[in-house]
Amino acid sequence: MAKNRLVGHASLTHPADQRPMLFNSKKLLLIAGPCSLENEKVCRAAATILTKLAKKHPELTIIFKGSFDKANRTSLGNARGPGIDEGLALLALMKKDYGFPVLTDFHERQQAAAVGQVCDVLQIPAFLCRQTDLLLAAAATGRVVNVKKGQFLSPSEMEFVVSKLRQGAAKEIWQTERGTTFGYQNLVVDMRSFGQMKALGTPVIFDATHSVQQPGAAGGKTGGRREFVPPLARAALAAGADGLFIETHPQPERAISDGPNQIPTAELPALIASCLAVWHAVRE
Repeated sequence: MAKNRLVGHASLTHPADQRPMLFNSKKLLLIAGPCSLENEKVCRAAATILTKLAKKHPELTIIFKGSFDKANRTSLGNARGPGIDEGLALLALMKKDYGFPVLTDFHERQQAAAVGQVCDVLQIPAFLCRQTDLLLAAAATGRVVNVKKGQFLSPSEMEFVVSKLRQGAAKEIWQTERGTTFGYQNLVVDMRSFGQMKALGTPVIFDATHSVQQPGAAGGKTGGRREFVPPLARAALAAGADGLFIETHPQPERAISDGPNQIPTAELPALIASCLAVWHAVRE
């Protein structure tokens, strides 16, 4: 029965999508932007910094990211973001004004088509990485699919997630490591995961900011330790990661979500420069 459903979904894919591959193995992939698409001002602050990085570091492939709905907040009273219509409008604006490909995550298969009309990359949240219908809906858009490894999965189990996307005829697949649950309210990063996940034949990205989260540890919301983002990001590149996912905000202490683990935009250039030094060193 499950096999028939996979075949049925595969028939919905774009027949002959001629878009070039977005991932370039000769460049470091950087997915960056605010956690939530809070407003135009926050988005432009992040996009402005990314524009400067793009000019200074041509060896970067930069993707602007932001979420329109933080659907898995710890508490019902926590802000979720602008919603799909306003969020996609903001992403379209960033794409038009700054020229970056754009990425967002989605949580319901019915949202895939609308997201795919705007976004170059559709992201599957870690908590939902085994949801077959969500994976197949993303694949059917013809866009790149970035799937985050669930905090509850071993790296080897991503084989089955990637297989679903391939059976759904996904055009381009990325995997993202975002840490593994370690006891209560804590995550750890197994650096061996990059080699194991890359063996599946896809680029592997390290989510440096979500990996330092402390889920639910801040009294009804998620805490974090952003001071560990730089060393973990550099270590991941040394271990073979193909790219970095870094959330950034002009004033993280005022962010509506994930403030404790977001990098201040003013600090992003120095962080990326140090990461590029490692990336270049391991490629020599």
